[in-house]
Amino acid sequence: MYGFHIRASNEKGGSLVVDEKTGRLFPSNNNKTTKQHQKEKKTGNKIKKTFRSIDRSIAVLTIFLSLFHPRSFLLLNSLANSANERESLEFDSPSPSGTVPQTLEARSCSRSLTVETPSSTEASGTAAERGPERSRSGLGLGFRYLTGVAGGWWDKWTVMGAAGSKLEKALGDQFPEGERYFGLENFGNTCYCNSVLQALYFCIPFREQLLDYYSNNKNLGDVEENLLTCLADLFTQINPTYFGFDEVPYEVRISSQKKKTGVIAPKRFVQRVKKQNEYFRSYMHQDAHEFLNFLLNELVDILEKESDAAKSSPETLSPSKKIANGPSHPVANGVQKEPLVTWVHKNFQGILTNETRCLRCETVTARDETFLDLSLDIEQNSSITSCLKNFSSTETLNAEDKFFCDKCCSLQEAQKRMKIKKPPHILVIHLKRFKYIEQLGRYKKLSYRVVFPMELKLTNTVEDADSEYSLFAVVVHVGSGPNHGHYVSLVKSHNHWLLFDDENVEMIDESTVQTFFGSSQEFSGNTDHGYILFYERLGGKS
Repeated sequence: MYGFHIRASNEKGGSLVVDEKTGRLFPSNNNKTTKQHQKEKKTGNKIKKTFRSIDRSIAVLTIFLSLFHPRSFLLLNSLANSANERESLEFDSPSPSGTVPQTLEARSCSRSLTVETPSSTEASGTAAERGPERSRSGLGLGFRYLTGVAGGWWDKWTVMGAAGSKLEKALGDQFPEGERYFGLENFGNTCYCNSVLQALYFCIPFREQLLDYYSNNKNLGDVEENLLTCLADLFTQINPTYFGFDEVPYEVRISSQKKKTGVIAPKRFVQRVKKQNEYFRSYMHQDAHEFLNFLLNELVDILEKESDAAKSSPETLSPSKKIANGPSHPVANGVQKEPLVTWVHKNFQGILTNETRCLRCETVTARDETFLDLSLDIEQNSSITSCLKNFSSTETLNAEDKFFCDKCCSLQEAQKRMKIKKPPHILVIHLKRFKYIEQLGRYKKLSYRVVFPMELKLTNTVEDADSEYSLFAVVVHVGSGPNHGHYVSLVKSHNHWLLFDDENVEMIDESTVQTFFGSSQEFSGNTDHGYILFYERLGGKS
């Protein structure tokens, strides 16, 4: 039974105690009972501290058993439940010595009594405070700590698994065969990285060519670790400390894992990014578009360096590297060679032509430049099509901006416009949502509503034929300002739209994508806006 500590005082100020056998009150002539209670309380506090100190160790042990030896975990859980059942039967049975009611009436005392009943935490705290009946169930207490104290820790680990199971249940029989949907762990501020990686992973041509390059590179163990190997390692899901590629089957990748959903920690890749670029080392809010540009250009640089190294030693050039990097063709004059065209270029690179027409002699001067993504200015209540038209609109160069015409050999007024000469296979559109406001002296986020269609036609190309594209990924910026917020990604995979929010992955309706167009009013509660759009060209590679 539970013991109740009674504190009371009579009219003379003396202390009163309760006889546990008779339940009667009588004056106490000494402080023996009080001292004994204080001693028991100190002993109980020491035991409490001991239990608290081992809580974390028990939590780790519980998680270890549940992950690597689930049978032992289930056995301990069942034993704890049975012990708790026996314990509850012991406590529910009446005590042979009788029970003390929680409310006592002092018949011979003119002062009210203060009755202290043990709280729930004290009831499960120390053996000294629980009494002999409570301390009998030490087995149940131990198992309860083993399976119950770590409940909070275990819940944190199982939330991700529950989300994965929910996604599998939502897709049901429609779950794509051979496809896997894994969330990426956030290391404090790496949502900008996770959102871009998800978009690139579900860029199927990029993923396939990256994995082909990685699998064909048999001498990977001799190659120094770089961002390309870390990205390929992340996509293939090989052990970060394992480099023996001759012993690792090519099928060891995300798509070959037994689990269909889960969470992956891209720790090695993130560490490499921070090592390569100090800009990403801080824990401040980063820009997803800047990271995408950095990543693609870094991959190109790595492939070009490998090609240059192979040219310096032709005997070490393997056929796989020739296929991966692509051949380099000389120009007609034979003096210079064209830049190396890698598989990154083949996917993302397009060509812009900058046409300038002299208004005096009508001579047109054209200058080509390559791009990996298009950055478009945006306006309120506009669309991607209108933004592309503004991108290719004609601009008049006059006054201080006159154009030097080679034929006229002088500065002349001219008209300038930009057109897409060669559309890329993967069209990446960056919406300029962060604009510097001179009056404010800082950047401001533009929450303009910009409609991006599921199917896009490029009409401002040099060729007469329109290029058709299909939307497959959107990187969304969540937040009202440029220096804070969050990034998530929307991905279309096998006709299903998915929302990737770091570790969490869930299926969404296609109509939900429209909620990320932006806000039609300047001050709106909606802060989730499409930032980077990924379109794939229809009708084969360009």
